[in-house]
Amino acid sequence: LGHQRGGTATSTRSAVGTAGGTASNELLSLTSGACYDVAALEYRAPHLAAASLAFAFPAPPARARVLDVGCGTGLVARELQRRGFGCLHGVDGSAGMLERARGTGLYRQLQRCVLGREPLPGPAEHYDAVTVVGALGEGQVPCSALPELLRVTKPGGFLCLTTRSNPSNLRYKAELEAALQRLEQQGAWQKVLPPPVWAVSSPLCPPPTWPWSKSGSFFIFPAPDPRPLPGDCC
Repeated sequence: LGHQRGGTATSTRSAVGTAGGTASNELLSLTSGACYDVAALEYRAPHLAAASLAFAFPAPPARARVLDVGCGTGLVARELQRRGFGCLHGVDGSAGMLERARGTGLYRQLQRCVLGREPLPGPAEHYDAVTVVGALGEGQVPCSALPELLRVTKPGGFLCLTTRSNPSNLRYKAELEAALQRLEQQGAWQKVLPPPVWAVSSPLCPPPTWPWSKSGSFFIFPAPDPRPLPGDCC
C-alpha cells in the first residue's frame, strides 16, 4: 500500500511511475488496491517496498529517518540500504527477531513493540517514512493500528504497506482496505496511483512453481502536508 501523509501527490505519482521506464526485469506495481501475483510475497515485498520508496522520495534518502515496523530479520533494511537509506529504526514484537535484526548492523535503533497492544516507541511526526512489510495479516498487526502508524509519520512522509491476498487473509485484507479508504476520505493521507507495472520473470527470476507462492497487495500512501527535505536523522 502506498500512501503519503499530506499535500499533493502529483509529483510523487510521477516519480513512482518512472519505475515503469526501467530496463530491469524486476518491475513493480503500485496501484490503488489492485492485486498482482508475486512469488512468495514475503521475499519479494522487501525489494518492492524499498524500490518504491526510493522512487518516491523527492531528495536523496541518506538522511531520511525510516521506521521498519515488524522488522523481523532485517530484510527490508537490507533493501533500503542498497538504495541509499541510511537512518533506519526498527521495531518488532519478537525479542528473537530483534536479535537477528541487530546482527545485521543496519539499524540505528531497535526496540520491542507489540503494535496494537502498545504505542510505537517514537514521538509524533518523527519519521520520513514508515514501512510495514509482511506484518499486516490475520493474527499480526491489527487494522486498528493504522492511526498509530500515521501518528509517527511526518507531514508529507510516506507509509509503505503490504498485505497478502491468499484465501486465509481475504477478510483481513478487506478490513484493511476499508480502514485505509476511511482515513483517505478523512484527509489523513493520499493514495499514490502510478500506472500499474507487473512483476515479470527473467532468466534470474523464473516463473514461480512452488506451492507456497502467494499474491498480495502493495500500497504507498503519502501523508498530507508537504514537508521539507529530510534533515538530520536520529
